[in-house]
Order: sequence, then C-alpha cells, then structure tokens
Amino acid sequence: MIAYFDLISGISGDMTLGALVDLGVPVPWLKTRLSALPLNGFDIRTKAVWQNGIRGVDLFVDADTHVHSKDYKGIRQLIADAPLSDRVKAQSLEAFEKIGVAESKIHGADLETVHFHEVGGIDAIVDIVGSFLCVEYLEINAVHASVVPLGHGWVECSHGSIPVPVPATLAILKGVPVRDGGVEMEMVTPTGAAIITTLCDSFGPMPEMTITGIGYGSGKNRPEPGSGPGLPNLLRVVMGASTPPGKETGTISTEKVVVIETSTDDMSPEISGYLMEKLLKKGALDVCHIPVQMKKNRPGTRLEVVCRKDQVDTFVRLILSESSSIGVRFQEVERAVLARREILVSTTFGMLQAKQITRPDASVQITPEYEVCRKIADERGVPLGDVYAQLLLDMNPGRL
Repeated sequence: MIAYFDLISGISGDMTLGALVDLGVPVPWLKTRLSALPLNGFDIRTKAVWQNGIRGVDLFVDADTHVHSKDYKGIRQLIADAPLSDRVKAQSLEAFEKIGVAESKIHGADLETVHFHEVGGIDAIVDIVGSFLCVEYLEINAVHASVVPLGHGWVECSHGSIPVPVPATLAILKGVPVRDGGVEMEMVTPTGAAIITTLCDSFGPMPEMTITGIGYGSGKNRPEPGSGPGLPNLLRVVMGASTPPGKETGTISTEKVVVIETSTDDMSPEISGYLMEKLLKKGALDVCHIPVQMKKNRPGTRLEVVCRKDQVDTFVRLILSESSSIGVRFQEVERAVLARREILVSTTFGMLQAKQITRPDASVQITPEYEVCRKIADERGVPLGDVYAQLLLDMNPGRL
C-alpha cells in the first residue's frame, strides 16, 4: 500500500496520529504497543470533530505532568531497547535525531544531552513512535506528500516569543519543497516535520493509485480571524494500491512488483548491512544478499531488492549512492502473496503482537514477531528457540 499525505493545513504529531487512527488503526492496539516501550503515564483518547463540514479525528495524548522530558540520549536508549520492528525502530530514531540535531544547533548545546523542551515529553514520543507503528499496522510501504505549507506569526515557548515557522521546523525541512500557507498560525510543528521527512519519498502531486481509504486528523489551532483563507485545520491521508488490484484466488492474491539487482565484489560487509537497513527503512518489500561467483573467479554478492513500481527511482539512487555498484538491473514481475494481518494474542507470556496468515486451504496460522520473542528471551533468561516453541503452541492450539 502507498499513502499520500495531503497537507491541507500543515502537519503535527497529533494530526498524523488522528488521520491514521481514522484510517483504521485501533486505539487500544496503539496504546498496548506504546506501553511496551516501556512508556507509562499516558493515555490516548479521540473525539470526532467537524471543520468546514468535514469530519476528522481529534486525538489527545494525556501525559502525566510529573514525568519529566527526556534528553536525546535518554530517548535514543528508550527506543533502541524497545520491542519494536527494525523498521519502526529505525524510523523513530531517525525522526528524533533530526529534532535533536536541529535543537542542538539552534541552542548551541551538545546533541547527547540536549533537552527537547516542547517536543521531549511523553506526548512527543507517543506521536512519533505511534505514527510509525500505525504506518506499519496499515502495511503502508511508500509515502508521498504535497508541498509543505508554512504559516507565519509568533508562538510562545519556553524561550519566549519566536517566529513561525519556528527555527527547529525550518532546520528539519532543509531540502524539502515548501510554500506560503497564507495563514497566521504554526502550520508545521517540529514533530510533524520530523515525521513527514522521515516517511516521505517525494513531495508534489498525488501519485497514481487505487484508493482504499481516507483519514482526516484534526489540529488543535485555528487561524487568526482575517489572517487568510478559512481552511479546515486538517491533515488528510489517502491510502491505496499503487497498481491496479491483482488477481485473487481464495486467500492468494497476485500483484505486480519490481525486482532490482546488482552484483559487487569489492564492498565491505558492514556497508552491505547498512544499505540493507536503509532499503528496508525506506519501505522495500524485501531485501536479500546472495553469494555469487563473478568474473575472474572472484566471490561476490548479489543485492536483490523487491519494491513497488513507484519506488524504483528512490531505490536505484540509494543503491548507486551507498554501494560500490556502477549499474543496476530491474524488471517488473508478478508475485503471489498470502493474506496476513497484525493481531494481539493471549499467550503464556501475556498479550503479544503476532502475525495471522491464511493458508491456501483457508487454515489460519499465527506466528510471533521476532522482536517480541527476543525481548521475552532476554528478560527471562531462556533460549530464544524455547520462547518460539511455546508461543507457537499458545497461538496455534491443536495445530502443531
């Protein structure tokens, strides 16, 4: 699936979460996943609001005021130790690094110890990590957005009055196309800027897609009367398939994807691993390294990337920039996939995240997530294989 972030009135963390919840992410699921970080002293609630006749979700993060904001080092450690997928963990770390770098340069502080002030509390952690969790839940593999609109005026913060766009927002948006939003209001917050620049592959018109869902997230502010057009303070996220729907046979569906390949015999394994992480974080459907024998009988490695058609340019540029390759091959192919979805399952170890797969004979198999199993093994001091075996029995009674 792909998503188009239509920045009608900009973007903030709560607007992003609201729009994704409106697309179908269950709030109880989101709270459970965030509580496992571990993150305590917060609650998430929503209410329906109407702006200019359009219904949206207004999302609130109620945080314990006695919980102090964290510095960059503390937030990085919290995320690194969390039971999150590699993709969500990498995106969350990238977003907070962008905010940390911007804040440290603006305030002349050391990156490791800089406090994030307005964006360092529990609500910001919920907004950022929660947004990436929601994107993963909705199985969104590529994100595009409209040109970013910026407001004007002044806002009050812990340092006093500062101009809009605030300095941290502008620093994070370097290299991103922006425009004048024409209203006296903070249209883009640092948190919103960090989320969209981490997720987004391109900024501009909506890409071709078959629409499957639309979500609206409401902002808390309204433009000053007479400051500009009476726009609804909403973020619209449009989700869909990047290609026409594939053929379906029972629980098997087919779709068109692109396979990108290149072979190298002079690249460090560390760089290969780094490149794989970046490709997966950008939304590649699959990435693998295959041993090959190359010319002059030299051992080498073939990199194979599976992605959506609209992602080809992004991944070709990334491969040619980060690897020693001087050329790549790519072709469109069809693939068949089984129906699957993320669920919560009651087990010996409590309620855990798992993947439900429907086989061709319509039987259902549930498999635990690796990060969940690893966390249990580490905390309880038991072999990882034993954890997998127990969870498979818990999740598939009578099958194994």
